[in-house]
Amino acid sequence: MGKPRTVAIVDDNISTLKIGRSILADTYGTFTLPSAEKMFELLERVTPDLILLDIEMPDLDGYEAIKRLKASPRTSEIPVIFLTARNGSQSELSGLELGAVDYITKPFSPALLLKRIELHLKLEEQNRQLKRYNDNLQEIIREKTNNVHELQEAVMKTMANLVEYRDNFTGGHAERSGRVLNVLLEGAELEGLYQTEIRTWDKELFLQSSHLHDVGKIAIRDEILLKPGRLSVEEFEIMKKHTALGVDIINNIQMGSSENSIAFLDYARILAGSHHEKWDGSGYPNKLKGEEIPLQGRFMAIADVYDALVSYRPYKPALSHDDALEIIRDSVGLHFDPNLVRVFLANADKVQAVEYYTLNS
Repeated sequence: MGKPRTVAIVDDNISTLKIGRSILADTYGTFTLPSAEKMFELLERVTPDLILLDIEMPDLDGYEAIKRLKASPRTSEIPVIFLTARNGSQSELSGLELGAVDYITKPFSPALLLKRIELHLKLEEQNRQLKRYNDNLQEIIREKTNNVHELQEAVMKTMANLVEYRDNFTGGHAERSGRVLNVLLEGAELEGLYQTEIRTWDKELFLQSSHLHDVGKIAIRDEILLKPGRLSVEEFEIMKKHTALGVDIINNIQMGSSENSIAFLDYARILAGSHHEKWDGSGYPNKLKGEEIPLQGRFMAIADVYDALVSYRPYKPALSHDDALEIIRDSVGLHFDPNLVRVFLANADKVQAVEYYTLNS
């Protein structure tokens, strides 16, 4: 049996340390530390696999602590998940920009805490494997091509699972919208639409990467992401940031790998940043217009909206296939690329045949 993974919990609240230890003790080797200073003393002797780091601590707070962690080659790659009170502020985003992989609001549920840790440790291990492969790239090309492809898919699935585990209301969205995207792409290829550009794509990676179009939702606060109803104007403005945050997350992963060994995430970065742009320029985050919007994002926009329309949400029922088509048809030249809508409508029967399930309350 392998050596258990280790987790350090850093919090000046003794109750939080006790609760955290009781939750993790059966699964992980656990260090509980009442301050960032004590954490750095521990790091002189031990390198934990993951750190749960409170933001608001006296003397040395979580922000300063993570800066020191990321500045040291010995500790820079340890995944850090911030612990924070549910206070409605946007301070969590600052921590993500400093290099935290996630944050968990306190008080946390045992199941959520364990699942987040499991997923981030799995993702970290897969990134380590990718970096090891990069050190011997020529040999990998000769001997490990199939394994690399499998690993790429595993990284994408793990990241997509991180998003969908957090969002109770849109489970399966990434998988379903990816199937719709495939129908739309095949239809465009049969018509020869945008063929010059599409021929340059690795279509398998493009479709796999579509699962990460909402990866930025990892950085959206629980009380907004999990709200069982419509968002306020202010909340929606925060939710809209998931596009730019998704780009930042993917960039950070790629920058951490020498010689861009995970360039397969290029498609994911484009999709994350452009799937909410609109043909008339009224979308976000960059208000791109018409063919300024990357073609990949114009494809994803239709698949993303169709799935949202025909799926249940706490604030709306699932629409019928025909009603969804009507809304998309009415959005030609406003939200969507007119050429792609034409292809989508021409393949409506194939879209309807995609395996669908509707989330129920």
